[in-house]
Amino acid sequence: MRAILALFAMLVLAVPRPAAAQSILRDAETEAFFRDISKDLVLAAGLEPRNVQFVLVGDSSINAFVTGGQNVFIHSGLIIAADNVNELQGVIAHELGHIAAGHNVRFGEGAGPASKISLLSLVGAALAVAAGAGEAGMAILGLGTAAAQGRFLAFTRDQESRTDQAGAVFLSKAGISGRGSIAFFRKLQGMEYRLAISQDNEYARTHPLSSTRVNNLLAVYERDKAWDTPPEKALQARFERIKGKLVGFVEEPRLVMQRYPEGTNTPAALYARAYAWHRSGHPDQAMAEAARLVASGPNDPYFLELEGQILLESGKVDDSLPVLRRAVAQAPGEPMILTLLGHALVTSEDPKLQAEAEPLLRKAVSLDRENPFTWYQLGVIYDRRGDKPRAALAAAERFSLEGNAMGAMMNARMARAGLPAGTPDFIRADDITLVAGDALDLQKRKKR
Repeated sequence: MRAILALFAMLVLAVPRPAAAQSILRDAETEAFFRDISKDLVLAAGLEPRNVQFVLVGDSSINAFVTGGQNVFIHSGLIIAADNVNELQGVIAHELGHIAAGHNVRFGEGAGPASKISLLSLVGAALAVAAGAGEAGMAILGLGTAAAQGRFLAFTRDQESRTDQAGAVFLSKAGISGRGSIAFFRKLQGMEYRLAISQDNEYARTHPLSSTRVNNLLAVYERDKAWDTPPEKALQARFERIKGKLVGFVEEPRLVMQRYPEGTNTPAALYARAYAWHRSGHPDQAMAEAARLVASGPNDPYFLELEGQILLESGKVDDSLPVLRRAVAQAPGEPMILTLLGHALVTSEDPKLQAEAEPLLRKAVSLDRENPFTWYQLGVIYDRRGDKPRAALAAAERFSLEGNAMGAMMNARMARAGLPAGTPDFIRADDITLVAGDALDLQKRKKR
């Protein structure tokens, strides 16, 4: 019986989760781009744009997924593989279909029946073993597990097919062509051929075959009045910039230079080479590329942000300040640019500049409370000023965002001890203490 229980534990279906090793990539320009290309799709899905969050994941695989709430995760590999903004919008429309249909919440509808089948097979196998028929028991267990898996996979394939259709509706309502969606599925189909994935049997898959999806969607898209609508030129130009920046940030510098060789001076190429040179420890070459970017768009806040970042991280703090101030002036509502300027001001250690940094960082956290680096910089300012309770509260915020429950708990308690009772900061410290305490209790239970 123990052997069967152990085998069953290995065979139980699990929900795919993002790998812990995957990194979240934050970039002001990319996040603004995600919001702009998805707004009409989000509205078409009946959702509120401010409630839907797009997160860029540093992962070379071609993938996108949704999690609890209204969070859409897009892998860097997917953006690099896409040829135009329309393809990316097709993927986003599909993922919004999952959110609109509540598929995360409804996972139990598929997993529940599958688990019942597996449990029934486990009972049958146990009875067979108890009767002395060990091989029969294992056969029963195998058949039950296969039935459970088949039931669950059929459920997920049906969800995916329905979501494909929902995505088509959202694209139509937003006036966006389905050509990109079809092109991307054909791209996936080509990958399936190259990987020798069978095109005959989809019953062992969580998703329908890409060929099936193309066949099901093509007639729908071709009838739509937006079918011949080309990608918006301004959005396509922004997509190319984002892609170049991303290639420069995540790919090997040698490969970056091959993709965007010297002499190619589009914004995408300049972005890519600037990041590649900067990452590989060549600040002069990186600055030269960034300077060309700024010359092509002197008031572009994202070009200025990159130039200021390279200067700052190359140790030229004083030179970075006027550049980053210009970036903030052009984009006063971008919390990550505000944080970068705040960081440069804090790095200077000049008391006057510390005073300039504090309101910038406070504004940044009011716009985006989920950047631990902003909280760290605020904590440095409070600590230098001798405001230990608020320095501890900033540290508690940072540790909470980083998943360090013990650090959050200890610093929140220190903050509560020094803050006036009943004030907003005291109440916030109390909230972090409670949340961190629950997280620590959960960790203890898992270790038992």
